[in-house]
Amino acid sequence: MDNAFLEALKRRRTQYALGRNLPVSHEAVTTLIQEAIKHTPSSFNSQSSRAVILFGAQSVKLWDIAKDTLRKIVPADAFAATEKKLNSFAAGAGTVLFFEDQDVVKGLQEKFALYADNFPVWSEQAGGMAQLSVWSTLANAGIGASLQHYNPLIDEAVAKEWNIPASWKLRAQMPFGSNEAPFNEKAFMDDAQRFRVHH
Repeated sequence: MDNAFLEALKRRRTQYALGRNLPVSHEAVTTLIQEAIKHTPSSFNSQSSRAVILFGAQSVKLWDIAKDTLRKIVPADAFAATEKKLNSFAAGAGTVLFFEDQDVVKGLQEKFALYADNFPVWSEQAGGMAQLSVWSTLANAGIGASLQHYNPLIDEAVAKEWNIPASWKLRAQMPFGSNEAPFNEKAFMDDAQRFRVHH
């Protein structure tokens, strides 16, 4: 089956070997990320997803924050592996910080009380779709990425460093850059264990 969107999804893979040799400009990357999030669906068209895009030294600063934070809680004899991983993220061209605006969630809960319990869940779903949209869009442009979750450990320092609104809740971090290594083969479980089809 020939399907361009499905092919883009297949190109989305986790890349830890990142470099700074982007195939397009920072401005083009910014546009790709913005357009991907803008056209991602959300419940009630809430548009609750937010993003902060960090390039170069700003991205390195993020991973320095993560290192400083984790150094305080990871046992000293295990920190070298943690530091190596964080350095691989810092080696990329940039990082996207994904947030969900809790003021939007609360506003919907007040406006549609019948669905109040669902709006936090729907916000998380919207955020996940935004992350996949950005990741696939970057992959389609020949840019590698991975999805990380150092929140909530780094939340306070991130909010202070980049003057993040109090209502924005950090949900994920996506380091991105040039693909500096091939992808490993991806394993899939048997379809019969995942899908049921009735005609």
